[in-house]
Amino acid sequence: MLALLRRYFISGLLVWLPIWVTLLVISFLVDILSRSLLLLPTRWQPDILLGVHVPGIGVIITLLVIFLTGVFAANIVGRRLVDLWDACVNRIPLVRSIYMGVKQVVDTLFSPGGQSFRKVLLVEYPCPGIWSVAFQTGDAAKEVENAIGGEPMVTYFIPTTPNPTSGFLMMAPKSRVKELDISVDQALKFVISLGVVQPGSISNNHKFISNKNNPPKNTV
Repeated sequence: MLALLRRYFISGLLVWLPIWVTLLVISFLVDILSRSLLLLPTRWQPDILLGVHVPGIGVIITLLVIFLTGVFAANIVGRRLVDLWDACVNRIPLVRSIYMGVKQVVDTLFSPGGQSFRKVLLVEYPCPGIWSVAFQTGDAAKEVENAIGGEPMVTYFIPTTPNPTSGFLMMAPKSRVKELDISVDQALKFVISLGVVQPGSISNNHKFISNKNNPPKNTV
């Protein structure tokens, strides 16, 4: 009886836990995007202008501003103004270090031809014989390669579990790392799930369900 109750409880948990976590994440993102409206003067905020609170309007306005900024920054005039802004910020001592550092990271991550977080690696960490999943962030600087005899090096990020936003930056010779034939999305699910969701397991489950619903016909 106790085993049956435990089975039902786990089955219910498997249904509600993903829904709950998804709602928490969406609520967190909506709250952050909505708070961007606090930058506006009080008399220009939507709640004051409309006289009523409209849920989600902050998200819509924020996304629209980001899109219009991208349209503006993509033309010649916009690019020149962005370059002028970068040059002005680059003259402020403390702000320069933060702003330019974040800008370089964002440009590297989101540029179409960037190589950061495009490859999943298998590396020996924290000791030889123990393997961890990592994401390649780029090639090591020539100064680093020259310091160890000129062997090609790669830099990679080893995420922690279950929070992949923190981790360790490592460097190793290319010959010491193994590239995995899986997507970054699959690797992230593997890390966040504590290794429960194996790469390819979701697609395999989908295939199983599809085959179950449409069993193959017997052929003579």
